[in-house]
Amino acid sequence: MEIVNIQEAKTHLSRLLRRVKEGEPFVIAQAGHPVAIVSPYQGEAPPRQPGSMRGKIRIAEDFDAPDPEIEQLFYGDEPL
Repeated sequence: MEIVNIQEAKTHLSRLLRRVKEGEPFVIAQAGHPVAIVSPYQGEAPPRQPGSMRGKIRIAEDFDAPDPEIEQLFYGDEPL
């Protein structure tokens, strides 16, 4: 990602924005330190629809059952 100092950004803003519209982001720096990233506008995400994943996700009945290997790591040889 290209780093552009503030003066250059002010002088060539139109040219830089054309590049951003083509999908090329850049960093604006002040005294060599990054201050901001200028990137293409992505638009707003569509609103979430409650229940839109209903029937598409399955959770196993034993998803929260103890795992013997993990318990061994935590508790060692002690009986549970």
